[in-house]
Amino acid sequence: MWQVVGHDWAVDLLKRSLGNGRVSHAYLLTGPPQIGKTTLALNFAQALNCPSEDRPCGECLSCRKIARHIHPDVRIIEERDGTIGIDQIRAVQREVALSPYEGSWRVYVIQEMERATTEAANCLLKTLEEPPSQVILLLTARHADALPPTIVSRCQLLNLRPLPAELIQEALQRRWQVDEDKAKLLAKLSGGRIGWAIEANQDGAILKGREGRLGEMLALMGEGRVGRLDYAYQLSRQPDAVPEVLDLWLSWWRDLLLVKGGCPEAVTNSDQQAVLQERARRYTLEQVRGFIKALQDTAGQLEHHVNPRLALEVLMLSLPKTS
Repeated sequence: MWQVVGHDWAVDLLKRSLGNGRVSHAYLLTGPPQIGKTTLALNFAQALNCPSEDRPCGECLSCRKIARHIHPDVRIIEERDGTIGIDQIRAVQREVALSPYEGSWRVYVIQEMERATTEAANCLLKTLEEPPSQVILLLTARHADALPPTIVSRCQLLNLRPLPAELIQEALQRRWQVDEDKAKLLAKLSGGRIGWAIEANQDGAILKGREGRLGEMLALMGEGRVGRLDYAYQLSRQPDAVPEVLDLWLSWWRDLLLVKGGCPEAVTNSDQQAVLQERARRYTLEQVRGFIKALQDTAGQLEHHVNPRLALEVLMLSLPKTS
């Protein structure tokens, strides 16, 4: 049984490729973090090695081993210290020359391929150009254009898109027994990322951290230049947290725009209704739109490797002050 929530078109495509025996030697799964790329990849690995007629069955020894990440023919390659190195890809190359140990296929799930060094990407390209039989490579990345075109052109591309909030809410209530109010909030906050919603339900620190980040933003509105620059400096020292903070702030300010536009029922941060209503009275439409653009510009600059501290300092100084 396929465990993927949504992405029916991708599941159907993989099912058809299994049914007609036209499985590609490499697939590239793209989409935002926690949208279901690795879940889909591992489900496909189960289907490839499952002996049942209705595959993946989820119950056979092979399916259970893959789910527990202990199947000898299915490997997950993850970044180490922020990168995927050439030594990791060379290890894959040595293994793909071997026949499957237990199953029908050797499957390698290489996560966040955009983190691969140039040497590692070039090394993998050799395997993609001359793929061994009975080997499937499943690459994941946020965007296809973050990878060398030579790699993308040798993979079948599956671009996973954010899921509707209603679908995520229904899945949380039905499969994870989350109560309706919490499921609705998590579904809205997830931005279409089912993995985030599941993790946030299981780990209370995620929602607490979100509340803390929003609290910091609200406090900064009343801070002067020194306090804002200090916050920019502290945040720049947490590079992994910066994209998440900018996304969170952007969702809040978009909600503020919706409230000012008379559409409070459409906000994402539904637990912030009272604060949004109060802040909407303090800022002009021009200020709200201006800071939304500043957030978008900063996110774009950081993707192009602009100095993080400088970019964040400019952003913090553009944050509208509390009137």
